[in-house]
Amino acid sequence: MTATASAPGTAARPRRRRHRILLPLGLAALLLVTTLVTHAVDQPDPDGGFLSPVSDGPDGGSRLAEALRARGVTVQRETDTQRAVAATRSGPVTLFVPAPDLLHPRTVPALRALPDRTRLVLVDPPRRVLLSAGLSVAPAERRWAARAVRPEARGLPCPLPELAGVGQVAVGLQRWALTAERWGDADFCFADHLVRLGSTRDTVLAGGSDPFRNARIDEWDNRAFATALLGGTGRVVWLDLDGPAPAPTYPARPPRGDGPADRPAPPGDDQPGDGPPGDGYGDGYGDGNGPGGRPGDGQPGDGSGDGDGSGRDDGSADGGDPPNPLWNAFPGWFWALLLQLLLAALLAAVWRARRLGPPSVEPLPVSVPAAETVLGRAHLYQRAGARDTAARTLRAATLTRLLPRLNLPADAHRNEVVVAVAARTGDGPQRTDDLLYGPPPESDQRLLELARSLDRTARTVAPHPGGPFPPSDAAHPHRP
Repeated sequence: MTATASAPGTAARPRRRRHRILLPLGLAALLLVTTLVTHAVDQPDPDGGFLSPVSDGPDGGSRLAEALRARGVTVQRETDTQRAVAATRSGPVTLFVPAPDLLHPRTVPALRALPDRTRLVLVDPPRRVLLSAGLSVAPAERRWAARAVRPEARGLPCPLPELAGVGQVAVGLQRWALTAERWGDADFCFADHLVRLGSTRDTVLAGGSDPFRNARIDEWDNRAFATALLGGTGRVVWLDLDGPAPAPTYPARPPRGDGPADRPAPPGDDQPGDGPPGDGYGDGYGDGNGPGGRPGDGQPGDGSGDGDGSGRDDGSADGGDPPNPLWNAFPGWFWALLLQLLLAALLAAVWRARRLGPPSVEPLPVSVPAAETVLGRAHLYQRAGARDTAARTLRAATLTRLLPRLNLPADAHRNEVVVAVAARTGDGPQRTDDLLYGPPPESDQRLLELARSLDRTARTVAPHPGGPFPPSDAAHPHRP
């Protein structure tokens, strides 16, 4: 009993194929994991304790709060957006929002109506917050990791007087760009990574959180930058959100003339009041311009003002089509990851296409009788109506069999082959030329006659050494 040995290299082929698949996938996974880990380490997500004035962790803000108190600045911690906005109505104050991502969409429009002499500081706000707050600023280029930048911007020194003398600051993560020309008093600093909008009531956008974090506040001039930016008014209202802010709740509208001074208008409440113009209902965020609609003074009006008395806030957009909410439904890293996956898929497709070459001849796993192979190919030619291809194949096979018997090379001239074959068969040269090199047959019957003539010529010129007819499986139809 003999053992059948496996063909050499058979076991190596699946291994090579696995390597072709696993190697690019492994490299793509390694690149993806490295990118995500690097980004997560450098830029932590605004979760619980992020830049909290009572958190002493590496991402907390307790060291900044202590530095502000050491300068005589009052730090008031608020954990509710409505109370934080209401706390800005008493004197000059800085409202510090270190995690704008956590603001509820219905409370963001209230940031438009902050009192005068109020500074609003937003740390790396997303696009949706900028749009809802009515700021004509949009995120521009963004880096994967924050870097230290000098205070100059666009070839000019930083115009903010409180930041005079501040050197390099690690705020270089997100750059800003204006979206409208109406902000003539916009000031850019730190290579456009910090922008200030407004005059009596200004808004400052910081492009990174590193200068405010415990782990990075002592690097570069981060401490001087953060304390100067927040401590200019002498009082800081620090909005400390421990997670996504819940939807705001508003009490029922009081009777006309009560004028609650500490209740922000529900953003998006665009229903007009039921009183005449100037009925004295002012809630601090109304559009009234006259004495009957004084914003936030809580005094009943006399009806003589030119305000519309509706108590509406201006949370609606200033015309134009609203942005596609899909772009803001996912964080920025999601789109970067999706782009990397698409690029990896494209590279894999190009890599696989490059490896596709001409088909290679491999041995069949089983032996097929010659008659079955011929019959199968004949059916394919017949179904396709490829009589020219079939005739060309038959003539080429006949010449391959005849030329060695005639002692002629494979590239012998046509006339030389015709003369030699005609001399062996006794047929005329013209008939032999038509048989071996003639036009394709016009019908299946003519193709069959051509095949028989070629077979007869081949048997005459090059008979099989074992007898007048070569052995064929067709002669044994019942052979297993």
